[in-house]
Amino acid sequence: MTDALKHKILHVCNQKIKEKGPHVGLSFYAFFQNKNDNPKLLMEAATWWIQTHQLDHFEKAIKIKTLIES
Repeated sequence: MTDALKHKILHVCNQKIKEKGPHVGLSFYAFFQNKNDNPKLLMEAATWWIQTHQLDHFEKAIKIKTLIES
């Protein structure tokens, strides 16, 4: 996973946790705008989420943050 995507995921996770608390859930689509303006980055996130870690559609932001930081 690229450093840019890691940074983006951590930023979104931290923002969502700050706004809604530690139990907030999100999907990998949370890291992107409604418009698919970067399909390569979207596929990188989807591959990491679905194939690498076999995560459910919605996961706790804190869990995603921990996976990224490890």
